[in-house]
This record gives sequence, C-alpha cells and structure tokens, in this order.
Amino acid sequence: MNTDSLIFPDWPAPDSIKALSTKRQGGFSLPPYDSFNLATHVDDEPTTVIKNRAYLVDMAQLPESPRWLNQIHGTHVINSNDWQLNIDADAIVSRQNNHICTIMTADCLPLLLCNKQGDTVAAIHAGWRGLAAGIIEKTIAEFHCTPKDILVWLGPAIGPNQFEVGTDVYQAFIQHSAKADQAFQQTDATHYLADIYLLARQRLTALGVNAIFGGDLCTASDKQHFFSYRRDDVTGRMASMIWISHK
Repeated sequence: MNTDSLIFPDWPAPDSIKALSTKRQGGFSLPPYDSFNLATHVDDEPTTVIKNRAYLVDMAQLPESPRWLNQIHGTHVINSNDWQLNIDADAIVSRQNNHICTIMTADCLPLLLCNKQGDTVAAIHAGWRGLAAGIIEKTIAEFHCTPKDILVWLGPAIGPNQFEVGTDVYQAFIQHSAKADQAFQQTDATHYLADIYLLARQRLTALGVNAIFGGDLCTASDKQHFFSYRRDDVTGRMASMIWISHK
C-alpha cells in the first residue's frame, strides 16, 4: 500500500473501523489537477478520474468502490443503504459492513465519525454553510448511542491563518452561539480570519461529543500535499472515507 498518498487517522477507534484520507499526489491527473484528483465535477479528464478512483480502490485495498456523493453545501444526511449514483447529500451514515462512506474536499472540513461500539460510522462534508446550518447536528442525531461514545476525526481543511471570510459568515455563526466569536479574528471592518476547526469542535462539544481528534492540517498553505480551492481556484479534490470492516 502506497501510504505516501494516504493519511490514516490517529485516533482510538475500534479495530473494526477503517478510515483514511487521500493527499493530492500519487495519481494520474495532469496540472492543474495533479495528480490524485478524485472528483468528476472539476473539468478534469473523466477517464483519468476513473483511473485515479480505480487506483485508490486497489492501492488502499478497499472492499468496495467508495459511495461518492454529489455535495451541495447543504445539510442532507443519507443512510448508506439509500445511496445511489449522483445522490445529493453532504453526509452519509452507515451501519452496514463494507459500505464506504465518502466525501470530497479541497478546503472544506471533512469529518469522519464512529462510535466506541464500532457499529456506526459517518462522513461529513462541512463547508461554512453546512456547518452553520447544522450538518454536524443532523449527522450526530443518526447515531443510536450517547454522544460521549462518539469519536470524531477532523481531516485536512483550510487553516485558521488562511480562511478569510466576510461579515455574513461571522454573523451566521454568532447568531447560533456567542462562543463562536472565539473562532474569528477580525482583520478589518468587514473581514475576519475564521477557524473552521474550532467552529466544528464547538458544535461537537455542545452536543456532548468530546473525543475529537485531528484538526491540525492546512490545505491552503500546503500545496505539496493538498488541493486547495481557495488557493488555486481550478484544482482537484481529496477524499476522506470510513467504513465498518468485520472480516
């Protein structure tokens, strides 16, 4: 397995839980999608994306093809049993063996979740709109366990020194919780630097989820390893995925 192209969460998940996130290198796409682009919606050569996806399945020894979503920055959560090609959703939950819950990002925050019992997993695509609108809360509601039994890994996203936003984003979070102010650093009259990792942690801890890991990478400042829409505009996408594997 070529681990140079993959990140494995450092978290105390049960042995039955498998999870990974891809980096940008190791695939077949040409610039500006170089090279391990897994998205079909960014105008990369379709046959090359298919080749990258097939390589991912083979390299990571996946038990099935990932269940790709058509992400729309909303709050729709689906069950893996209801998955179908091109389904609109920004989170997917599974209790089935070998259903690979998958989301794609290039600055937005990927969250991978499981419970200590090892019988439920989920993947969340959280841009600021979905995060503010409650995508985390809606996904956690699908877990049939207490929040203290849920583990969360925060994957590669745009870091707090790179994510400049306007007053509209600031207000969207402040209206939900005054504590969100801690995640914003004002830079001028109408702009802030936002910490999407802290905003996610605040939402999770408010729900009683305290086993939170990851959250220390920045896609925008690490061009070697990560795609970044904010940095490059036209670029590829990484994938983060999680599944239950009972051998």
